[in-house]
Amino acid sequence: MIQTRLRGMGVALITPFKEDESIDVEALIRMVDYQLQNNTDFLCVLGTTAETPTLSEEEKLFVKKTVIERVNGKIPILLGVGGNNTQAVVKQLKEDDFSGVDAILSVVPYYNKPSQEGIYQHYKAIASATKLPIVLYNVPGRTGVNMTAETTLRLARDFKNIIAVKEASGNFTQMDDIIKNKPEGFNVLSGDDGFTFPLITLGAVGVISVIGNAFPREFSKMTRLALSGDYENALTIHHKFTELFKLLFVDGNPAGVKCILNAMGMIENRLRLPLIPTRITTFEAIRKVLDELNIKC
Repeated sequence: MIQTRLRGMGVALITPFKEDESIDVEALIRMVDYQLQNNTDFLCVLGTTAETPTLSEEEKLFVKKTVIERVNGKIPILLGVGGNNTQAVVKQLKEDDFSGVDAILSVVPYYNKPSQEGIYQHYKAIASATKLPIVLYNVPGRTGVNMTAETTLRLARDFKNIIAVKEASGNFTQMDDIIKNKPEGFNVLSGDDGFTFPLITLGAVGVISVIGNAFPREFSKMTRLALSGDYENALTIHHKFTELFKLLFVDGNPAGVKCILNAMGMIENRLRLPLIPTRITTFEAIRKVLDELNIKC
């Protein structure tokens, strides 16, 4: 079952760009290999961290095809398929080729600010349009509306192919409510690196990580230790990255993690407008932390 495979540390894969802002194919393959070689449990492709809104349809297809071919079934692939036009999402799910995709991640509709019933009906339409497993994505800081625990649980109970939620509400009471009352076979994944450790102690099964792009081995180890109940050693690693958790998002995502990856020599420090690289002050703060972690810039 895919529920048992979408656990541990998943990575929300970035899209590396060249200086001319075209996709850096070599760097993309390098990033995928880096994840495969360093204990990443699954990959989330074409999510927010991939700067997907700035990619053309042709580029999205290229990224999807490239990653699927490189992963070659070694770990599960969770593909971002979402939007605020329900009909368009349904059409995509019915018409696109999802060979090599294990599940889809679909965000709560953004900007429109639907009611809870509107959110429910949106996901009902999506769940009815595909046999693929669906992971809900609640990120009110980006979408402008929070999907309540009641709505999440209602969807989890009503649709067999809705198998998990990526929770990035920052509301521990809400997340605990979901974990406490969820049906069997439905999982909760952290949508925030900094909340991963405490959320696992409540019963979450893992994280879809941004920092894992740069530190897959260390962060997957923290996640696995926490899942095995070794909270003391997991907490040590969690605290090691606390400062980076803050710095990652000071200038927006994925500006922070791209800055780190550039400092590590993995990619060019390029983003597509309206996103821009981190400020010099943020870069210097990140470099200082990397030095302390013995990562040379």
